[in-house]
Amino acid sequence: MKSFVFQILASSLVIVASAGSFYQDFDVTWGGGRAKVLDDGRLLTLSLDKASGSGFQSKNQYLFGKVDMQIKLVPGNSAGTVAAYYLSSQGATHDEIDFEFLGNLSGEPYTLHTNVFTQGKGNREMQFKLWFDPAADFHNYSILWNPRHVLFMADGTPIRDFRNLESRGIAFPKSQPMRIYSSLWNADEWATRGGLVKTDWSKAPFTASYRGFKADACAVAGASGGGASACASMAANNRSSGWWNQEVDSTAQARMRWVQKNYMIYNYCSDLKRFPQGLPPECSIA
Repeated sequence: MKSFVFQILASSLVIVASAGSFYQDFDVTWGGGRAKVLDDGRLLTLSLDKASGSGFQSKNQYLFGKVDMQIKLVPGNSAGTVAAYYLSSQGATHDEIDFEFLGNLSGEPYTLHTNVFTQGKGNREMQFKLWFDPAADFHNYSILWNPRHVLFMADGTPIRDFRNLESRGIAFPKSQPMRIYSSLWNADEWATRGGLVKTDWSKAPFTASYRGFKADACAVAGASGGGASACASMAANNRSSGWWNQEVDSTAQARMRWVQKNYMIYNYCSDLKRFPQGLPPECSIA
């Protein structure tokens, strides 16, 4: 019976190495024509005006993997806008891995906001000012998600590592398949300087551009959640699946410490005012 169950789980999962077109990998889900697929599927743009933003989602669900997307953010005065790029499951106890880019006044840096939800619980925000202008050109943003790490990267440089600390009673996203989502929307009630700077609609439409999507991942077919054991078995036999066992080595750790020392502007693990009863448990584990 155990073997039969494993075969069912395995049949619902497949290792993909996708670098296809936006027509092949994504669906535009909202925006009334403000999202456009161009250049024979190699480029996708999202736009925001006063009436609406826009968004898309992946056709596949993924249970572990490495996903990359090259994004060029809204240039100029983008204050009040948010470009979100994230993985998420559904429901009240969903898991989620977030990149959110908070707009800026012309000449000021973007804020990169990151968060991790497990079993419906988030409140794990870290924010950064990037060491490059993310609106001047395309830059690559990656999420490596395996059974031990959720690693956020910008142009290959790790900026944050959410480790599996289930042995300490801290939930980790490992069983809920997630789709990739992105949206461009107005959040001027909170996004720029806590909502002090409002969206200048005379600059609309605001446009963000996407290209170079790549997924080396365990894709879940249909509605089945499959299982991590089935994904592990397939990943072990697939040469494109180095992400399954990838660790954060000493070089990557040093680079991440450099980013966090020089470019991190908010860390929930340092916010004693927000957590007067004590910081979240993962914050005390080195």
